[in-house]
Amino acid sequence: MRVYRLEAGDVLHIVVWDHPELSASMLPAGVPGAVGVAGVAVSPMQPQSGFEIDQQGMLEFPYAGKLSVAGLTTVEAHEQLTRRLSHYLKSPKVTLRILTYRSKRVYVDGEVKQPGVQAINDLPMTLTEAINRAGGVTPMADQSRIMVSREGKSYQINMPQLVQRGVNPSSIMLVSGDVVRVLSRDETKVFISDEVTAPRALPMRNGRLTLNEALGEAGGINPVSGDARQVYVVRRNSQSSVVYQLDANAPGALAMAEGFELNPRDVVYVAATPLTNWNRTISAMIPGALPTTVIATTPGR
Repeated sequence: MRVYRLEAGDVLHIVVWDHPELSASMLPAGVPGAVGVAGVAVSPMQPQSGFEIDQQGMLEFPYAGKLSVAGLTTVEAHEQLTRRLSHYLKSPKVTLRILTYRSKRVYVDGEVKQPGVQAINDLPMTLTEAINRAGGVTPMADQSRIMVSREGKSYQINMPQLVQRGVNPSSIMLVSGDVVRVLSRDETKVFISDEVTAPRALPMRNGRLTLNEALGEAGGINPVSGDARQVYVVRRNSQSSVVYQLDANAPGALAMAEGFELNPRDVVYVAATPLTNWNRTISAMIPGALPTTVIATTPGR
């Protein structure tokens, strides 16, 4: 287990036994946004008796003067303070603990119920702990696309995939300054267009959607106008586009479509049959002419 080390901004509660005058507060009011020992936000109206570590990492205490405590554990800070006070007091008995944690924090954003800053306390901050402190994910959250930004780099985490592989997401440790963003399912839609029964935009399910599932959700290929030999998937990236074609009439096409994993923002396009294209062209050129021609060439008329 990682040991918490003090940093600038942390507030300490210090008591010197039999010397209550030394424990007078150097921080008379609560600090908004600070997190106490139980991980509970401190109210601005809550009285405290604490000593804040300044921006230089120094702790100022009566008789002891200024002590450099940044980077120390509470045990090490306690030993240093006790040694300094022993120059003025006989066998000082000191109690030192962290009152509020303000030096280390992560930011949780996106599809969580309570976005905002989460302070890291003496318990290690994991990815699941940060999301739980933010109230958990919303119904629109895509748990397959959780982005963690650290020192200018972004990492995508697929939680359902980790669980499927036997990896506990709680093993992912966060560090101070990390930004966690839970993306929305609206950002991972796939678009089904043209000659299908019900063109639509489909959200992916935990980051997965096959071509076969997408066509099924759209009602399948239109039996009247759709050309099953010309099913296309258009995939765009930052530099170019890639087009995949499926002949749904070919043997094994169903298995191939079931194994074809779509990516977010893919476009599935079903082309029209040549007869449908001819029909539409004539109808556009000579509105109303095609029905008349069909009637005139129908036997028995």
